[in-house]
Amino acid sequence: MGVMQILPGSRHRSPLRRLIWIIFSVSLVGLFLVSAYIYPFHGNAACYVFSSRGCKPLSAWLPPPPARELTDEQIASQVVFRDILNAPPVQSKNSKIAFMFLTPSSLPFEKLWDMFFRGHDGKFSIYIHASKEKAVHVSHYFLNQEIQSDEVLWGTISMIDAERRLLAHALKDPDNQHFVLLSESCVPLHNFDYVYNYLMHANMSFVDCYVDLGRYGNGRYSEHMFPIVEKKDFRKGSQWFSMRRQHALIVTADNLYYSMFRDYCKSGFDATHCVADEHYLPTFFHIIDPGGMANWSVTHVDWSEGKWHPKLYRAQDVTNELLKNISSIDLIVHASAKKPCLWNGIRRPCYLFARKFSPETLDKLMMLLNF
Repeated sequence: MGVMQILPGSRHRSPLRRLIWIIFSVSLVGLFLVSAYIYPFHGNAACYVFSSRGCKPLSAWLPPPPARELTDEQIASQVVFRDILNAPPVQSKNSKIAFMFLTPSSLPFEKLWDMFFRGHDGKFSIYIHASKEKAVHVSHYFLNQEIQSDEVLWGTISMIDAERRLLAHALKDPDNQHFVLLSESCVPLHNFDYVYNYLMHANMSFVDCYVDLGRYGNGRYSEHMFPIVEKKDFRKGSQWFSMRRQHALIVTADNLYYSMFRDYCKSGFDATHCVADEHYLPTFFHIIDPGGMANWSVTHVDWSEGKWHPKLYRAQDVTNELLKNISSIDLIVHASAKKPCLWNGIRRPCYLFARKFSPETLDKLMMLLNF
């Protein structure tokens, strides 16, 4: 009987050993990925071990997202706005600032403004939107300066309507080159020459604009605004603006973006409390001309009390120190972030005006300011 040659049989791994091997391999890969996340590669050499492309974020490996196609209305609006913004400024031999007062009735600080304007005839225009009753005047500068007015309700689109109405009337005068929106509780912080030079020589408009990710910021956005207004472009800011003529023109010419806020930014809509005057202009200018904005208002308000309305200054609050402190602020604070106020690239004080002042502060303000 010959010697039987025994050939080695095929080797079979048991199911248990195979499972252990898979678990070990997955754990090893997972450990490597976690280590790479906690201690990322900083040298190009380490990156090229794994890829010839080097260290690049994941987005660099993915194809760019397709550009969203604009609606017909957006295309038409952008053409109009582009032509207005690119048109050479209207040449005026007598450039003026339009001071536009949005008030329920009479202006309690008219005597102070009279002192501010005195001696500067021909450099300013005045427009008054009195929404509740006809104003009674004590200064000849304000006589017969009321425009046709309508009811204004706080927090509604009627506030924007009044602003656009003021702008439309002020734009009829080609000498008006800068447009300032003021309330009945606003007061000037500097003399007329300072304010005139600050605004007329600025290369931007002063419209407050910032991102607020909270409930009273982006939480007010309505999906009904899409695609005209996307959530990433939704902005917030104070309504008290100061803008150049080109920007005033595009605000009065706009219907597309205005209609979004008229229809979808109002109390109770989509279970939000959207306040149109806090969002329309900041969002509009962020979309249309973000580079032309200073992103702060030249009117100071104190929101430190954390209420729906800013602090109201009483007579006992008004001191030389208070006015000096407000006038010297050169940092703007938005959602806990601080940024310097850059005027034509130069750091300068942020504010030309301030609010809200009670009528009882008039005498002290006239004594302390003394323009």
